[in-house]
Amino acid sequence: MNKFVKGAALVSAVAFGTVALAGCGKSSSDSSSKATTVNMYMPGDKPKNYDAMIKRANKEIHKTYKNINLKMNFIGWGDYEQKYNVMVTSGSGYDLAFAQSYTSNALKGAYADMDSELKSGGVANKAYKQVDPAYWKGLKIKGKTYGFPVNANIYAQNMLTFNGDFLKKYNININDVDSYASMETALAKFHKEKPGVAAFAIGQGYRASPKHMDFPLGNGLPFAIDSSGANKKVVNVYDTSEMQGILKTLHSYYQKGYIPKDAATSSTQYNLQDNTWFISQETQGPFDYGDSTLIRNAGGKQMKSKAVTDPYKSSAQAQVAVWTISKTSKHKKEAMQVLNLLNTNKTLLNNITWGLEGTQWNFTDKAKGKIKITSKYKPNTFIGAWMMGNNKNLYTQDSTTEAMIKKRDQSIKDAKTSAALGFNPDTSSLKTEITNLSNVMSKYLDILNTGTADPVPTIKKMDKELKAAGYDKVQKELQKQYDAFLAKQ
Repeated sequence: MNKFVKGAALVSAVAFGTVALAGCGKSSSDSSSKATTVNMYMPGDKPKNYDAMIKRANKEIHKTYKNINLKMNFIGWGDYEQKYNVMVTSGSGYDLAFAQSYTSNALKGAYADMDSELKSGGVANKAYKQVDPAYWKGLKIKGKTYGFPVNANIYAQNMLTFNGDFLKKYNININDVDSYASMETALAKFHKEKPGVAAFAIGQGYRASPKHMDFPLGNGLPFAIDSSGANKKVVNVYDTSEMQGILKTLHSYYQKGYIPKDAATSSTQYNLQDNTWFISQETQGPFDYGDSTLIRNAGGKQMKSKAVTDPYKSSAQAQVAVWTISKTSKHKKEAMQVLNLLNTNKTLLNNITWGLEGTQWNFTDKAKGKIKITSKYKPNTFIGAWMMGNNKNLYTQDSTTEAMIKKRDQSIKDAKTSAALGFNPDTSSLKTEITNLSNVMSKYLDILNTGTADPVPTIKKMDKELKAAGYDKVQKELQKQYDAFLAKQ
């Protein structure tokens, strides 16, 4: 899901609170025996029912590991990246942390190597075997594994999501929509009816999406690789005919008033449940069960999505949600044991991600893992499953049918593997150039992607500045590393 249209439930599911960073890696004692406390750091607000949640979690952990206690430490989303970087650069001996900039920090030697505990005989081998192999390939750094992924949306597609209320009210047909260009008829009809409502609700930070491109340094920089493998060159995505075609389309929409006039500078968020938008760009993966997650997060409001990108398993998706252990942690084995349980013990995982059984939810069919939520299932009473553990172990509501689950699993099997899966370049020798290139891109990303600027002359100007900032040097090094990567496949 993107930053512009959010449901209240989703915001709460991924928002947890701020705590100090003191106490990393310390042991604690209870009245009966000495126990090791595994400190886990994550972004967001502390759930309102945290005390009851962690008490139940530790009770479940003690069934397997009597002398391990888990403590979750929450840092606000706005502060997490900065405080996480302090933890990493200072060599803090945290036990578990939700990774940021996984590849670069792994290359710096910040994380403990997990391979010995993942292989046969290791404490997390059971969990390891339940994770899609594409994750492990996407997390390899110079042949080693430094993170444990949350097994969920190993592929994802960007979707054009249409507001169901407006589709119905104005009888708008979207059957033929499969690209930015093909949604114009729907946009035009809606804009004529409701010119005061954002037809395409995008804003600052929005990124248009080619059908199948990997961005080895992230989409804040222009370097891109064809996921299909048909083209093996590292290119400037903004120089491709596909991307320029998309941007020309968006620019025409901007000129016609379909995109908000302040899109390049606006931080406006359009709530899913509100009728302040007609189309939003959302990201969906197999565990979203089509539009089911969006609709649930919008309180039942109907939506219909159409894909504009192809389903590829990629390094970017493999690294969406990764848990790492500090290289200096004093409790590496215990941290791996906790990860193993979070990814294999359904009772432990579901009493965190759904809230507490008997309070936030109850079983309707325990044998099949079917549940019904209660009126107490509310924001800040659970932690988002996308960041906690193996999503295949989640209980499902009755509305999630067996047919939907089979379709989910089949779609994962059918998804293509990006040619660049596992390509995690080492840019340690390019720090100055990447900083300079990032500064250039910051001037152009928003005005180009929101359609605010005429793309052809703007890209021409941008490319000159990129060249002066060191684009050629970085492209050459990335190409060299990608060629070597491909040669080993």
